[in-house]
Amino acid sequence: MLRFHVNVDHVATVREARRISQPNPIRWALLAEAAGADGITCHLRQDRRHIQDADVAALRRSISTLLNLESSLAPEMVEIGLASGADEVCLVPEGREEVTTEGGLDVVREAKRLAVVMPRYREKGISVSLFVDPEERALEAAAQLEADFVELHTGRYANAEGDERKRELDRLVRGAERAHELGLRVNAGHGLDYDNVGPICALPHLEELNIGHSIVARALFVGVDAAVREMREIIARNATP
Repeated sequence: MLRFHVNVDHVATVREARRISQPNPIRWALLAEAAGADGITCHLRQDRRHIQDADVAALRRSISTLLNLESSLAPEMVEIGLASGADEVCLVPEGREEVTTEGGLDVVREAKRLAVVMPRYREKGISVSLFVDPEERALEAAAQLEADFVELHTGRYANAEGDERKRELDRLVRGAERAHELGLRVNAGHGLDYDNVGPICALPHLEELNIGHSIVARALFVGVDAAVREMREIIARNATP
């Protein structure tokens, strides 16, 4: 069955707007678990704009499902990731001026650093995923590095409309098929919401979806439990058996 991880970054975004203790992303994560989330995802950025170091540690202590930590290749972040006790780490590109992650990791350019970092995570029993655009060269490089997963970047699909969205979906289908041929396990995420997630659920060989902002936004109106359950129902209805 297709797994569904809830990203709690933007619960922390609201908290950091006032730099106080509420809303608490750990409590929010526990509510998401109770509503059916298969795992919790968070992105500890170098600028600490939302999730903080203490949040990662508290999530690891508190949740009973999988913890997926998104992180850059910056040396400081690697050391934190290695000590985090996360079940999975997703290595992502990161720019200080971006509002959100804007594209996939350049696996070819970063291959030397990845070849050093990835075995260190594996030694800690942490699965490694690479956040990539659905492009042949990135997928082939990920396979050469023996990544456990690739997470296909769905942002361009999510932002597109009409025929362009159909073309982006076709790119993702081809990317998922190629990743599978190369021996990579396939996840997906970025920009997904209640209206656009359906076709993504049917991507071939897809194992895991990571969704955050849209669920946090929906929860403002209907509560965490209903927001998570609604998304889970959409995923279950559209996922390939």
